[in-house]
Amino acid sequence: MSLDFMQRVSDFLNQANRHEPFEIPLLPLKTVLFPGGKLPLKIFEPRYMEMAATCLADKKNFGICLIQSGEETGEQAHHADTGCLADIIDWDMPQLGVLNIQTFGGQRFHIENTHIEPNGLIVARAVLIAPELPQPILAKHQACAAVLKQLIEHLGVERFMLPLKYDDTVWVSYRLAELLPLKLSVRQNMLEMNDCQVRIEILHVFLTQQGLLS
Repeated sequence: MSLDFMQRVSDFLNQANRHEPFEIPLLPLKTVLFPGGKLPLKIFEPRYMEMAATCLADKKNFGICLIQSGEETGEQAHHADTGCLADIIDWDMPQLGVLNIQTFGGQRFHIENTHIEPNGLIVARAVLIAPELPQPILAKHQACAAVLKQLIEHLGVERFMLPLKYDDTVWVSYRLAELLPLKLSVRQNMLEMNDCQVRIEILHVFLTQQGLLS
């Protein structure tokens, strides 16, 4: 069931100007969501079903953080202090008790502290991290954008949010960081970096080491 995506974009733009701490529910996962990325999720735990229902009803987002120790279900896991806002842009309930959602990565945030709700949901007090401004791809990194284009064409353009910004270093570096076979700890470091030129240079070295660039 498609939602009003433009309203979601407006909400993200409003949040971009919010500098004071705010509260947000967290969904710790063994993955890293990057700004501008799409991430499909299957939800079945009651605490997260309730969270998703509230987000849909109130047109709010939630936060995704990488699990650093522990599991996605059951006992509380230890998670990273930097995460990414997730907005639900599409959902479906194929069977009772199972909710499929499509999420879109918004702005990054840093957690100051957390508390646990009675239902086991983690709620964070966090502050937003300023988004990186678009930067043109340097000539030496054009090959990175070419590799990304091949990956996206192989996986299917429908898996990505349009437009595809192959001329933007920020967008290219985020997409490569989420697609390349990197350790989760490395992906988290990529998320926490505030310099896209450093990020894409590291990815350029990785692609060269893997024999994908000359």
